[in-house]
Amino acid sequence: MSTPRLQERYETEILPQLSEKLGRENRLSLPKLEKIVVSMGVGSAITDKKHLEDAVSALTEITGQKPMVCRARKSIAAFKLRAGYPIGCKVTLRGARMYEFLDRLISLALPRVRDFRGLKANAFDRRGNYSLGLSEQLVFPELNPDKYSRPQGMNIALCSTTDSDDEARELLRGFGMPFQTEDSAA
Repeated sequence: MSTPRLQERYETEILPQLSEKLGRENRLSLPKLEKIVVSMGVGSAITDKKHLEDAVSALTEITGQKPMVCRARKSIAAFKLRAGYPIGCKVTLRGARMYEFLDRLISLALPRVRDFRGLKANAFDRRGNYSLGLSEQLVFPELNPDKYSRPQGMNIALCSTTDSDDEARELLRGFGMPFQTEDSAA
């Protein structure tokens, strides 16, 4: 099996650039992408189980990995929700699958988002992790629009090994993450 394109790029181009920018020689002290968590919350699964099955199917096609079904922890009467009801699904990607997913996200999915002007550069959690949300799963070309007619959003969390948001931002810039610039944010 060949090495994913972004993983090769990380080892040959991004690591030397980060080493120069951060002034560190030790490769192990430089930031690295640890995992990507893709999740879908399906609140309508309370009334219609098919919605959750569709979300699981879509997430499997997008990531190439079977998602874990998430269940409600608490009962909330106002939402007609009981503890233990399945209300979402998530996938944790690591290694080659993670790099392949990130490559498809950056090069195929994000450019297909309607009125896309770049990602917010400040959506970090002060621990070096970046989160973004997509309102439509059909931006991924793997999905057949005839099969998935109901729009479903998803959350994507990119977890890095660094605790610094600035270092993580440089790492993601190296991968080609399309962040907004100051002049396009206005």
